[in-house]
Amino acid sequence: MPADAPPARPQPGTRVLFRWRKWDGGEHWVHECVYLGADRWGEWFGQIPGWRSRRPGRDFAVEVPNVTLLPPSGDYAATFNAAPGTYRVYIDIAWDLRWDGDDPTGVDMDLDVVDTRDGRGIWIDDRDEWDEHRVAYGYPLGLVDALEALAVDLEKRVRAHDAPFDDTTRRHWLARLDALGLAAGDA
Repeated sequence: MPADAPPARPQPGTRVLFRWRKWDGGEHWVHECVYLGADRWGEWFGQIPGWRSRRPGRDFAVEVPNVTLLPPSGDYAATFNAAPGTYRVYIDIAWDLRWDGDDPTGVDMDLDVVDTRDGRGIWIDDRDEWDEHRVAYGYPLGLVDALEALAVDLEKRVRAHDAPFDDTTRRHWLARLDALGLAAGDA
């Protein structure tokens, strides 16, 4: 394979586990997902109602369909929930977000950008956790500055509904998920 060839990806419809960890390597969220494909924004994954999302101390079944974008930059994962989900957009700021074998994986860096449907608006969430963990885990200063700037930029882009944070992109990938005809028992 030529050095500049893109890495092999699973076929759309292939089940994967999206595995998050914390900076110290500790286990974090694991989401049951399906690979949907890629576009100019990156690679897309989906979850249907009944599929599990779990972390130490918490386990729940997804209530509404959602799709998640993993951009080539590997510094965030943006999840778009179908209505009536509380969050229209939920962005996890990340580090080292990439494929590890057959599954996507990354380090959850605490900061999140959220856009709600319940009237609370759009904001950067978990700044308290970020402040605590950047000291406790010793995040490198350059990384702290870069990820804080990224969170502010993403918040602006979500507010402006810039693609891929627009309704058209979200609807397109939710329709792709729906077209697979998956059921909760397919987990």
